[in-house]
Amino acid sequence: MSQKTLPVILAWIFAPALFLGQTSPAAQVQDAGAQTSSCMPAAQEGGRGPAVAGQGKQGRGPSTQPAPRNLTIAAIPGVVAAGGMWTKVWQGAGNSADGIIPDKDGNVLVAQEDFDTVLKIDANGNATVAVANAKGIGSISMDQQGRLYGVHRTERPGSTKPDRESIVNAITMLAPDRKMIADKWTDGAALTVRPNDLAADSQGGAYFTSGCLYYASPKGVTVVADHLRTNGIAFSPDDKTLYVTNGGTLVAFDVKGPGMLSNRRDFAMLPAGANGDGTAVDTEGRLYVTSNPGVQVFDKMGNYLGLIPTPRCVISVAFAGADKKTLYIVGSGADDANGQPIREGPQQTAATIYKLPALSQGVKGRAK
Repeated sequence: MSQKTLPVILAWIFAPALFLGQTSPAAQVQDAGAQTSSCMPAAQEGGRGPAVAGQGKQGRGPSTQPAPRNLTIAAIPGVVAAGGMWTKVWQGAGNSADGIIPDKDGNVLVAQEDFDTVLKIDANGNATVAVANAKGIGSISMDQQGRLYGVHRTERPGSTKPDRESIVNAITMLAPDRKMIADKWTDGAALTVRPNDLAADSQGGAYFTSGCLYYASPKGVTVVADHLRTNGIAFSPDDKTLYVTNGGTLVAFDVKGPGMLSNRRDFAMLPAGANGDGTAVDTEGRLYVTSNPGVQVFDKMGNYLGLIPTPRCVISVAFAGADKKTLYIVGSGADDANGQPIREGPQQTAATIYKLPALSQGVKGRAK
């Protein structure tokens, strides 16, 4: 069985709903790697859902507001103090922020898939373009050498980009030099999955998720773990363990070398009803996993420590700031000046970035 056909078969096994309403084999391969976030309403999932009722020409949704969220933050020793409050930093319409990481100066970088841009946002919410013309950029990572990597995705149905047909699934290096890492399987065939999140390994390659777990290098893309429903991905502080989300669980692997993993095991279980999305780690090896109610926190042994509730369902998390003791999140959705939800772009969505002072600290010497 070839590596490029395996993801399609697994997608049929584990997520058959992905293919409902699709008739051509090409369409099935094209979206085999699409992931559905617990933050996405039906109209956003993979760009395939029906239009949102009440949606007008301005891309605004109905006036019905969601129930208020409980934002009371309880103390998690060594992680956050009781009574902390999230501060809104920035927001944007469309699929405008994902894969959040810090830069060396403590700003945050985010991928803007709808705008083909990596954006840099400072602590005051001032935004500038860090990388332009990054076609289909969906998530980013930075290795210990400070090299910036990104995943690129084919366009979703509804894209209005004039060059949408030329945008391909790929893993690239974006800075300090721009070069292709891999846009093909090891047999030379075009990459047929839309990459999701990634973690650069400081060896010139990167692991990425898209249903299964993959490794990209100049030799091409290989499947390194299957029978997963992956999304978020992160290394332990010593880079010897790789963690990925698997629906309501976290799975750990020992890293033996570039693209070489062993000792797969269930590491932790998220609270009932929660599915993991983005991930980050701190200097003590604690894991931070985003979900609908907020950021779930686990110690380095996989014991559940508690929830940091968030203003919105949260899709990505990172430590940033000058001392890496500020927790940043990307919330799914944003509101306009009238308090109405903004729904724009192929996914009919928006994004909001918040920050929270933390007692814990992000890992020094690398982005996440």
